[in-house]
Amino acid sequence: MSDVSRLIARLGEPDLPDVLDEALRGLAPFDLSVVFAYPASGRPLYLHDGFGGHRPGAALDAYLDGAYLLDPFYVACAEPVPSGLYRMRQLAPDAFFEGEYVNNWEVHPCISMESGSLAEEIGFIVDLPRGLTAVYSLMRSAGRPPFSEAEFDRLSAAEPIVRETLRRQWTDLAAPQGEPALGADPFDADHGLDDAFARFCPGLLSTRERMVTQMVLRGHSTHSVASLLGIAEGTVKNHRKSIYAKLGIASQQELFSLFLGHALSGRETARELPGVDIS
Repeated sequence: MSDVSRLIARLGEPDLPDVLDEALRGLAPFDLSVVFAYPASGRPLYLHDGFGGHRPGAALDAYLDGAYLLDPFYVACAEPVPSGLYRMRQLAPDAFFEGEYVNNWEVHPCISMESGSLAEEIGFIVDLPRGLTAVYSLMRSAGRPPFSEAEFDRLSAAEPIVRETLRRQWTDLAAPQGEPALGADPFDADHGLDDAFARFCPGLLSTRERMVTQMVLRGHSTHSVASLLGIAEGTVKNHRKSIYAKLGIASQQELFSLFLGHALSGRETARELPGVDIS
């Protein structure tokens, strides 16, 4: 990357992320970029808008208010994975790209009013100095090819520069008061997604059913859920039937809408769940 001196000169300045975008486009063209920093719970910090003329509008608000909980990059930060450059498909569960989240323009800030408008999203995962984890995403719009292996390799070679640039740019960034840094087990009671589900259906689903629900919404197939939990696929199917019956729904799409309505509003959706007081 030939613009290191310019990056150094702009450290601490508001336009540093734009300068970084420009430098990386010299290695591999992309259409959109964004930087989020994630605490362990609560809204992500929105650090860089590289959307250009593409305005995500309400979808960005929905993402920040709760849809981020199903983002593979967020889940990867929470596990956590090492700092580095990743293709989303490396991190996403096996059925993720056929699921509701990735194809829903209402909740995904990086796609337009038409579903499937991204060719690919890749991201640098960076541990920031004060405990947060940042994701710097680069995206190509539909109609363009995904990042080639050669392009990905060039960007990967620049990862140490990107990592140190982001760390130095946001050296003093901290999680909002009262929100711990990421790093908890994804099913730990203090983890953001698990906590959201605890509020979503308190006392209604068993612990195993809650885990299956999380995994299904994240984009795991029945086979994947069974493999990860060490149970038979038939058992997973039985859990799903029980979950749908208890929630009064009939499909995964309804499950997604129900959870999303809760995550975005802090309450259950307008249709009261059986046995759950939402007053």
